[in-house]
Amino acid sequence: MTTPLEVEPGSSAADPEAVLAGARRIEGRSLSQIAWSRLKRDKVAIAGGIVIVLLILVAIFAPLIVKALGHPPNDFHQDLIDTKGGTLAPIGRFGAMSWDHLFGVEPVNGRDIFSRVVYGSRISLLIAFFATLLSVVIGTTMGIIAGYFGGWVDAVISRLMDIFLAFPLLVFAIALAGVIPDDAFGLQGDSLRIMLLIFIIGFFNWPYIGRIIRGQTLSLREREFVDAARSLGARRAYILRTELLPNLVAPILVYATLLIPTNILFEAALSFLGVGIRPPTATWGGMLSDAVAFYTMPHFMLWPGLAIFVTVLAFNLFGDGLRDALDPRAR
Repeated sequence: MTTPLEVEPGSSAADPEAVLAGARRIEGRSLSQIAWSRLKRDKVAIAGGIVIVLLILVAIFAPLIVKALGHPPNDFHQDLIDTKGGTLAPIGRFGAMSWDHLFGVEPVNGRDIFSRVVYGSRISLLIAFFATLLSVVIGTTMGIIAGYFGGWVDAVISRLMDIFLAFPLLVFAIALAGVIPDDAFGLQGDSLRIMLLIFIIGFFNWPYIGRIIRGQTLSLREREFVDAARSLGARRAYILRTELLPNLVAPILVYATLLIPTNILFEAALSFLGVGIRPPTATWGGMLSDAVAFYTMPHFMLWPGLAIFVTVLAFNLFGDGLRDALDPRAR
């Protein structure tokens, strides 16, 4: 064994400041930084987020993409259709797929499927995003009021939620979208149909997020920081806006990312049933509806169905990852 080195009385001890002089300074991380570090480790969620970003860019730059890689979505190409044989099917293999028509063309009229899928993303994402925004605004407002005030206010809002949840939304949407004329409320054409679908989908879906926010508010209103704000004389509006709402951002974001794909499917269902966006405007649901009559040509149904599948899957994967990142207890 070796004996420890002896320190002479005249020697000086190591200065802690000198030891840490070249070291990296340790800083605390905010909740957003912690959530982002968790989200980065979830490769599946990151992949879903990348797909979402690409879909948004495709929707924004649809005219440029179609100009470079396709043809106008409503242009007919009768030279690519078998009119002489009477089949009205695209001429060539796989629905006349080529470098000029990446996804082939539609039967009968020969419209470019690639261009219509790209333009259909604008309708689906636009309606889904704004309908989700409307649901989040109404649901958050009603839920936080019901959860914080309680009593008869909570009872009235809760019964209102029950009424909306019991309402046959799909049947009502079909009836309402079917009776509204093409010119109403100062709008007409596609603008009217888009605003109508945003209102129907967004207004009648708010009770779902409203119940979640109400439950979160019921637990938050009993926390110490809310009691401290009350003891200091803070008004109710200040407590709702400053103390409660920031703590509800995480569930709002998570539920919004999971509500968007539901709204995409709902809009596609309405267009498939013929009460959504009117032809010839390209929508994924409308393309599927047209493809039903040509079930022997699977390419016609493949591309819009695949677009819906990829979009919904990407939002669901990203929403699950975001939920795990913002609430690690849910793992």
